[in-house]
Amino acid sequence: MEVTIRAYDPRDAADLADVFFRSVRQVALSDYTAAQVRAWAPDPRTAEWAHGEASDGRLVLVAANADDRPVAYIDLEPDGHIDRVFCAPEAAGQGIASRLYDAVEAAAREQGITSLFTEASELARRLFERKGFAVVDRQDMVIRGVAIHNYRMAKDLDLAAPLPAWSGSRLRTGPPTCPFRTIATPGEPATVAP
Repeated sequence: MEVTIRAYDPRDAADLADVFFRSVRQVALSDYTAAQVRAWAPDPRTAEWAHGEASDGRLVLVAANADDRPVAYIDLEPDGHIDRVFCAPEAAGQGIASRLYDAVEAAAREQGITSLFTEASELARRLFERKGFAVVDRQDMVIRGVAIHNYRMAKDLDLAAPLPAWSGSRLRTGPPTCPFRTIATPGEPATVAP
């Protein structure tokens, strides 16, 4: 699949909501149970939800197919937090998530961000480890009454390293990833509110 990496546009909101839901409910089944993915994403998200998340000051990059419809996306908050990386099932396993990550890291370097951090699902953990992240710790939590886990991960950036280019690049398509954010009290399982 050939995709173009570009910045989020408000017209992408419904597609991002769809990519999120289908990524969690279908792709995440490779590492989580059906009960866990239902707890994580019990219902489809709305375009309004996706647009609200994408227009709060974070950078959102999408991988758009030949019809200019997003099949994957990643975000970067101003503090270096990568909150979301999701890939639609039909685009999974083709290198798209990897290329999106490379583009977001390039943007982080351009902004002078010195470290990146995320909360990664099982699948996302493997992608982030390939990109040089280290696991800080495993977070066990309960979402809607179902036990689930993710990994806090971090990476220091060498700002002297060359910047990979991303702007408008055509790409051949990566492992889908599904990080989710939590708040935890040390020593206790984290809880994610609905």
